[in-house]
Amino acid sequence: MEFDSVHNYYDRLVFNEIAENYTERDLNSEQLADMACIALNHLPARYIRYDIDMSFYMSGQEHMETEERVRRAVHSAYLRIKKLDHLNEE
Repeated sequence: MEFDSVHNYYDRLVFNEIAENYTERDLNSEQLADMACIALNHLPARYIRYDIDMSFYMSGQEHMETEERVRRAVHSAYLRIKKLDHLNEE
């Protein structure tokens, strides 16, 4: 059986959001990876084989809602990582 193509639709979206908006902040690679895990745990699991399958069946409104959901989840994860980092400094 071929399972290599199976993945969570939100993985790429979260990774891209972090890469585009958070890599220039004062976080190391471990914190960025933790941030991705936290964000993904706050999003629904949508396992698919091909991203185009998900995109094809979503309306424009659903795309916008998904992007906003990802932005909020990643930002919330960022705030949590920063809070943990601050607590570790004390």
